[in-house]
Amino acid sequence: MPDSEPIFLLLPSILSLILFFILIKRKQRRYNLPPGNMGWPFLGESIGYLRPYSATSVGEFMHQHISRYGNIYKSNLFGEKTIVSADAGLNKFILQNEGRLFECSYPRSIGGILGKWSMLVLVGDMHRDMRIISLNFLSNARLRTHLLREVEKHTLLVLNTWKEKCIFSAQDEAKKFTFNLMAKNIMSMDPGHPETEQLKKEYVTFMKGVVSAPLNLPGTAYRKALQSRSTILKFIEKKMEVRIRKMKEGKENLEEDDLLEWVLKHSNLSTEQILDLILSLLFAGHETSSVAITLAIYFLPGCPLAIQQLREEHLEIARAKNQSGETELNWDDYKKMEFTQCVINETLRLGNVVRFLHRKALKDVRYKGYDIPCGWKVLPVIAAVHLDPCLFDRPQLFNPWRWQKFNF
Repeated sequence: MPDSEPIFLLLPSILSLILFFILIKRKQRRYNLPPGNMGWPFLGESIGYLRPYSATSVGEFMHQHISRYGNIYKSNLFGEKTIVSADAGLNKFILQNEGRLFECSYPRSIGGILGKWSMLVLVGDMHRDMRIISLNFLSNARLRTHLLREVEKHTLLVLNTWKEKCIFSAQDEAKKFTFNLMAKNIMSMDPGHPETEQLKKEYVTFMKGVVSAPLNLPGTAYRKALQSRSTILKFIEKKMEVRIRKMKEGKENLEEDDLLEWVLKHSNLSTEQILDLILSLLFAGHETSSVAITLAIYFLPGCPLAIQQLREEHLEIARAKNQSGETELNWDDYKKMEFTQCVINETLRLGNVVRFLHRKALKDVRYKGYDIPCGWKVLPVIAAVHLDPCLFDRPQLFNPWRWQKFNF
């Protein structure tokens, strides 16, 4: 009997603890989550989700999930509980409520490689401020008077390197074009210059790590990318120091009409913030544009009629330029490229340059009877909407004319 006394003394405490947990559980809200599979512990379904697939499809993994669970389903991706949306209505709802119900939430590995001040990982007021700085530099006036001229110049530089009946990689040429264009407008770096080529080499290594598994181990692409990131940032910082010294000495160079100069003169950002901003814009402007150009070159040969109409549209603009005695393209010429815009829109739809986005619920949200709990990740899958036969007639067909009914 003496041995059992401690048990009897602890019994009320144990019962009270059990009762406490029962009451807490009852008070917890019961969510009506979408159907789905949370996958393996810790790993979830991330491996299957990231399996490579064609840009013009959603991949076998997602196709199976949509067929089984519908356009909205739950999963465990990138180590977090996630609601995946292939629903056009929910995707629109998420983007329309950015900053109120949802916020940007990319995996930690992205922040680790792009930097904590990158616009991809920033949220709230800081993201807004960084975005305003970028948009103020790329104002409508600058687009009309400066950037359009630079695009034409760098396009001709690439085209003039091509020889008749030569074979080239469209992707490599597109990447060369976009990198040179971004380097010139961000830091006034000239194409072909040794420092430009060295920066490009480091950037290629950096990019391989951005799209690789985030394993910070010797020899991995991610580790090499982190090393290249450090080299790139040191390069940009040296550029900054030279600019700051010139500004203090009153030796400003009017030819350096670039983003770096603009940020130094018109913002109060710290050195670290400027470095991450420059790197993130170099990444964003280079990658998406080069992929889109490559995809357009890939799609167009399968649609000879589109090539013919594109050629006619641009020859008409060229004839008008010759008659007026002008040589350079201007904003009015760009606005005349209506069918060209249709080709661009169809390339982005079918090619899915950005396949999905990373968001997080800031509060409990209910949509179409389903609950999205506060703190859960939300992945709007843009590709699934672009390839939905209920929204686009024959979605796998490259058809630029489908956009002529829209006014842009």
